[in-house]
Amino acid sequence: MSKAIETKKVQVGEIADKFKAAASVVVVDYRGLTVGQVTELRKQLREAGVEFKVYKNTLTRRAAEAAGLEGINEFLTGPNAIAFSNEDVVAPAKIINEFAKKNEALEIKAGIIEGTVASVEDVKALAELPSREGLLSMLLSVLQAPVRNFALATKAVAEQKEEQGA
Repeated sequence: MSKAIETKKVQVGEIADKFKAAASVVVVDYRGLTVGQVTELRKQLREAGVEFKVYKNTLTRRAAEAAGLEGINEFLTGPNAIAFSNEDVVAPAKIINEFAKKNEALEIKAGIIEGTVASVEDVKALAELPSREGLLSMLLSVLQAPVRNFALATKAVAEQKEEQGA
């Protein structure tokens, strides 16, 4: 087999592994962005632990098939960049969605959320969710509310007894 075919097989395997390992993937069309804008987007994604790569569509389609994600293939037309996040499901969608609001040339095409192909609407809905820290703080405040209310009621009863005793 030729060296080029071997190299492509290795690339397909790497991309398929990334698809399988990723908590979320976002596919975007980056036509119309300047080099500076793409660099800024890459920087923001890198800071969040998200890998942002451009692959040939044929290699990506083969990798998607190998990973059992054939549904994403219909979106792999034209110039695409793919953001892979192995840990934070929300991070790539949130960063790319915010960047797309400021730079209309960036277009979200589709995504993969925990092994399921997602539409543009699903990716944007995911982007609107609060961050992990925000969700945890909401949960904590909900869990604290009954204790806080009990403490306030106990204090009110204690104050009422003090007034009656005085």
